[in-house]
Amino acid sequence: METTKGRIKAISISEEQGTKKYNVPTAELKAGFGIEGDAHAGNWHRQISLLAEESIAKMRAKGAAVTSGDFAENITTEGIELQSLTIGSKLRLGPVAEVEITQFGKECHSGCAIFQQIGDCIMPREGVFAKVTKPGQVKPGDTIEVLNSND
Repeated sequence: METTKGRIKAISISEEQGTKKYNVPTAELKAGFGIEGDAHAGNWHRQISLLAEESIAKMRAKGAAVTSGDFAENITTEGIELQSLTIGSKLRLGPVAEVEITQFGKECHSGCAIFQQIGDCIMPREGVFAKVTKPGQVKPGDTIEVLNSND
């Protein structure tokens, strides 16, 4: 299989669930847990969320004033086709951290400000969730590499 690479555009966390995420300069990914300091981390299948900058751009084109983290994604990706992955696909984030894709999309909660603003939200359709399988530190600009797509 051809190696697919992209990069981390932004990393976003929040200390409490239901609050807006904010961008951070680095993040520590902990195996079996998620991003240190993020309210959604824990021992479950949606430890971190990923959303492509290309998806966010679609929402901007519809008139939404949105940026990285506004969809509550932890990792904003660039240059990698998240929708082409499958459940079980493995990605390397930065030099050593690895994650495994566990879920595509999710139900949008009714209070979503973006949906209320423009009548649409990309996260339920194009957001991807993963669990951390190998720990490591990541930062914006780091490479994202598809290790396998569970062929």
